[in-house]
Amino acid sequence: MSVDVDDLDQKILDLLSEDGRLSYAEIGRKLNLSRVSVRERVTRLIDTGVIERFSVIINPAKVGFNLAAFFEIAVHPNQLHEVAKTLADNKFVLSINQMTGPSTLHVHASLRDNNHLQNFMKDAIYNLPGINSVSSYVLLRGFKSKRGGIKIGT
Repeated sequence: MSVDVDDLDQKILDLLSEDGRLSYAEIGRKLNLSRVSVRERVTRLIDTGVIERFSVIINPAKVGFNLAAFFEIAVHPNQLHEVAKTLADNKFVLSINQMTGPSTLHVHASLRDNNHLQNFMKDAIYNLPGINSVSSYVLLRGFKSKRGGIKIGT
């Protein structure tokens, strides 16, 4: 179900996407709205599911996780959900997606180094039942990473 987001809602979302710690009063000052009006709009955006949650984004490299690894894991179809669930429970896995086409999972993990990558593949992936093949890729350079969801409107 789509939710109507007007221009003021979009401006609030833009500000919160840049800094989720902004107070309602500060957002109000920037947009010439009252703190109460901002609070009501943010509450509505939360209640309707437009805002899913507020969170902290940690820079993995700053805490020793210098290697971004991506995996294409071909899985036997009847074990896809179990493999995805097991990988989702792994603290180094950032995202898991099933795409159209063959029963392949696309997995992104944040790891310390090449040794950690090798152990992760051996211990967390290769031992799972139903794995048909694994292709691994290490990120050399990122050109765009969008945090905070999509930008709505024009």
